[in-house]
Amino acid sequence: MKKLLLLIVLVMLVACGGVKKTQEALNSGNYATAMSKAITELSENKTKKGHQDYVLLLESAFQKYSKRELERITFLKKDGNPANYEAIYKGYVQLKNWQERIEPLLPLPIYDENRDAVFSFRNYNNDIIASKNALSEYLYANAGQLLESANSKADFRQAYNELAYLEEINPGYGDTAPKMEEAYQKGLDFVKVEINNDTEQVIPRRLEEELLDFNAYGLNNFWTQYHARPLKSVAYDYAMNVDFKEINISPEQVNERQITKERQVKDGYEYLYDQEGNIVKDSLGNKIKIDRMVTVRCDFYQFTQFKSAQIGAKVSFTDLHNGQVINSYPLSSEFIFEHIYANFDGDRRALDNDLVRLLNLGAVPFPTNEQMVYDAGEDLKLRLKDVIRRNSFN
Repeated sequence: MKKLLLLIVLVMLVACGGVKKTQEALNSGNYATAMSKAITELSENKTKKGHQDYVLLLESAFQKYSKRELERITFLKKDGNPANYEAIYKGYVQLKNWQERIEPLLPLPIYDENRDAVFSFRNYNNDIIASKNALSEYLYANAGQLLESANSKADFRQAYNELAYLEEINPGYGDTAPKMEEAYQKGLDFVKVEINNDTEQVIPRRLEEELLDFNAYGLNNFWTQYHARPLKSVAYDYAMNVDFKEINISPEQVNERQITKERQVKDGYEYLYDQEGNIVKDSLGNKIKIDRMVTVRCDFYQFTQFKSAQIGAKVSFTDLHNGQVINSYPLSSEFIFEHIYANFDGDRRALDNDLVRLLNLGAVPFPTNEQMVYDAGEDLKLRLKDVIRRNSFN
């Protein structure tokens, strides 16, 4: 019974807390939050008596929100500034959206006042169309002026964004699509990429191709295109150079280590004798056996094959318009080949299990120098990807 009462109290506190927060949002002029909270609660059960407060709060919040938004829109229209077209359009859209969220809940009864909540809905379709057309004309004209007077790629990008928004709200308006493509192409940064080898080692062709495969990096820079194979028709803005400064490959090494192990192991059994030399028997007359322990010895020979490759490189970005190096970053990577195997001389029973498993392994061929460089380059690709992601040309 006590648990049930406690549960009821907790439910009431949670319910009251929700109403209180909704009321606070309404009192602070955050009408959208108040409406959203009320709609969420009423969508679960609009006829629940405990939700009556939400009905009243929704009625009040919608009335105040509509009044404030319409007054703001009226003011923006009177101001006559074309830059206000977007705010006017969005204002009408939001008014319509709130009506569409509330309408499925109607009617909303208010029991104590014996009436339904009142919501003065309006048809905003004509207002939305008119404001969208005015905004479309403004965006189109503004983007056109930017395209004609652009002095930098930033101007073209701004024009693109204006046109992209226009295409979003009013698809197919005029020749928006070709103008967007023009703005995009002129706003792009083109980067040509080169790999230089200043070492005495050969860079595997496979590694070079993978370093230059920018599609595999999963980079998503809308305004930058990297070209590993520069095109004559493109005026490049930047150059990215990956310079291999050193490639060091160690000699192939086989290191030996000897360990001598001794331990006592079970080696059959023998009968238990008493002090008089008689075989001891158990209560059933069976001869008692005891383990015979012997000390065994084994020489364990562990061999470690080792080879390493280190790559030292530098990636630099150059502004081709003035020839200045913008940024440069060091790159380094290492790959280590190590293989362990073993053999023995003596009684292998003296060896621990972790040593015994090495006896099943044998020597393997060392990787070639080319494979070592390629494997070291795997980590280098990840580091290069991170550098490209962090670098900004703007």
